[in-house]
Amino acid sequence: MKLVSIAVAVLAMTGVATAKPLKVVGPWEIAGIDPAQSGFVFSRMQVAETLVSVDSAGNLIAGLAAFWSTSEDGLTWRFRLRDGARFHDGSAVTAAIAAETLRKVHGGAGVFSQVPVAGVEADGQDVVLRLSKPFAALPAYLVNFTTIILAPSSVGASGKVERIVGSGPYRVKSLTPPLNMQLEAAAEWTGMKPGIAEIDYQAVGQGEIRALMAESGEADLVFSMLPVSVERLKRNQNLDVRIATIPRTRSLKVNAASPLFSDVRVRRAISAALDREGTTRVILRNADLAATQLFPKALAGWNDPELPPLKRDLAAAKALLAEAGWTPGADGILQKDGRPFSFTLLTYASWPELPPIATAIQAQLKQVGIDAKVSVGNSSEIPARHKDGTLEMGLVSRLYSIVPDAIGTLRDDYKSGGSDWGATGWSNDELNALVETMAQTSDPAARAPMQKRAIAILQSELPSIPVTWSELAIAANKRVTGLRIDPLEVNYGLASVRWVQ
Repeated sequence: MKLVSIAVAVLAMTGVATAKPLKVVGPWEIAGIDPAQSGFVFSRMQVAETLVSVDSAGNLIAGLAAFWSTSEDGLTWRFRLRDGARFHDGSAVTAAIAAETLRKVHGGAGVFSQVPVAGVEADGQDVVLRLSKPFAALPAYLVNFTTIILAPSSVGASGKVERIVGSGPYRVKSLTPPLNMQLEAAAEWTGMKPGIAEIDYQAVGQGEIRALMAESGEADLVFSMLPVSVERLKRNQNLDVRIATIPRTRSLKVNAASPLFSDVRVRRAISAALDREGTTRVILRNADLAATQLFPKALAGWNDPELPPLKRDLAAAKALLAEAGWTPGADGILQKDGRPFSFTLLTYASWPELPPIATAIQAQLKQVGIDAKVSVGNSSEIPARHKDGTLEMGLVSRLYSIVPDAIGTLRDDYKSGGSDWGATGWSNDELNALVETMAQTSDPAARAPMQKRAIAILQSELPSIPVTWSELAIAANKRVTGLRIDPLEVNYGLASVRWVQ
């Protein structure tokens, strides 16, 4: 055996990471260091931890909390912290720090603010959450990236997070928002040591550039590949291309308060005008991704195989529009009360497939007399225009594992008043009541009929019009091994990646 090979074997046995940086490229910009904005980056890259985590099958597992329990009445929850956990500044992770973090997050605008928390306190190694009413989905909410636990040294004199000091296998070495972050193995981490000592993350918005970086070897791991690039990359002998179906849906976020879309017949007509199979076959190279309902098959219990599927029917679309009072004008564009059926379809390029899908939708709607003008901007424009009421329609990519139990996203997206990525100008009292009951119900059998009814309401009312489901494609250079795909996009498991020796 060569001396180099002996050295490598020794390093592997001792768990010491090799020094060459792992170059990771993805489309996700680091908008800032506030966990409410970019906590998902620090969670996925294993810099910061939440109390609860989740495995690739969607099962809740230990995070900073080794285990948890609830009282018989469901009003008190205890989360026991992992022994010996330390932050990257060397200080201990304590229940008091975690409790203070959760109090602040609950007072914010994220999904955790929806949990009926009456109080959070520390009791020895336990973080104790007291609720105003039972809420069985609580542990799933503690997976959300906004609840990452950071050291007090992360917070500046202003009271705002000024640097990221987490407790994961990697620590931040340098951070240059919005495009670059360098990580190094954290000496304070007591679990299995990362196989690669340094990570260099670079945000690259253009999918084709990411593909070229994978092909040239400039990047070791490249996330979120365009389907047209995937076909080419699969033929590259130096690359390992992996694809996983993920709980993400591309849908039309419709302003149901607008005179254009307030009539449910119009929303159903738009849905019937969409050629989902053609769009997914040509753009995504997989006709099975045509979204016949809102929730994809990757969400167990939330996809109803008995639900009549959304499908293309141009005759039905035209009939519905006529019933709603829209008639063709001289130019072929529908009109009503002297107003043409014309609006702006807003989308963004951080998910590179969205603009071409928007263009396809534009052409499909034109066939029934609807004039959609496509505008490609930044993803931040969607929530901004939702809030100021100027959004007409947006093509968005919505991840339904932001809370691993889809009730979390459902509860946020379709609450009264809507949300940034869910409904606009639409609410349904029956749905809201169902969601609240489901959130308090831990028995899957008891929840099943409620889930079925909630799905049916969304299919009928179409506050969001499903277009396609999603896959996550990753291109890995064959010089690395140990890669795993997280279909829930919570933790990319980079600490398990090794160089092939």
